[in-house]
Order: sequence, then C-alpha cells, then structure tokens
Amino acid sequence: MGKVAFVCNGSEGKCVFPPFILGSSAASLGDDVVIFFTPAGAGSMVKGELEKMQGAKGLPDIIELYEGIRQLGGKIYVCELALDAKDLKESDFREGVELIGATAFLKETENANTTYSFG
Repeated sequence: MGKVAFVCNGSEGKCVFPPFILGSSAASLGDDVVIFFTPAGAGSMVKGELEKMQGAKGLPDIIELYEGIRQLGGKIYVCELALDAKDLKESDFREGVELIGATAFLKETENANTTYSFG
C-alpha cells in the first residue's frame, strides 16, 4: 500500500481522535502510518492522558485505536522540542511513543502518499 502521515497540533480530543481514527483505518488497510505530535499536542501522549478521553460519546475507544496502530506497525512520534517547551521528560510518555525532531519526521514521511494535519 502506501504511507500516510498525520500531524497533531493540539492535545484536546478534537485534535487527537481524528489522527487515531483515520490512522487505525489506514493501518488496517495495510498502509504505513506515522503520527507526529507537535509540542502543542505532546501532552496527549503523556501517560494517563488518553485514558481521560475514553468514553467520549459516539467515538471509539482511543486506547484501542492507539494500541491497534502500534500492533499494525504504525509509528507514534512526539517532537523532541516538547521536552523543554512543556517541561516534560522522555519517561513521561506512554509506551510506544518515540521522540524525534522535525527534520527526522520530514525525512520519515518524505514519500508519504497523503499527509493530514489536525489542530
């Protein structure tokens, strides 16, 4: 298939659900999925934050979406600038989240068929 990239520029549910819903759909179709959280979205990848979004009316279980993407080989990245910008440590993030810089993200997704941005 192809490669699909998502950029999440906010930590509210309205910014976080779309990349996970679309990302899990793309991964289930066989696409390589890359989700990149800017510093503004990084807080949603801190341990325990997705759990606060569970049970949103009419929306799927966000933890199941997250885990499904990972199990299907999807990559979930947080911009390393979030460490200083949001006073976070690498150990604050959920299992499976990797820290990378913007240049590495651009290199990783240079051959993406489609890129979506939410924020």
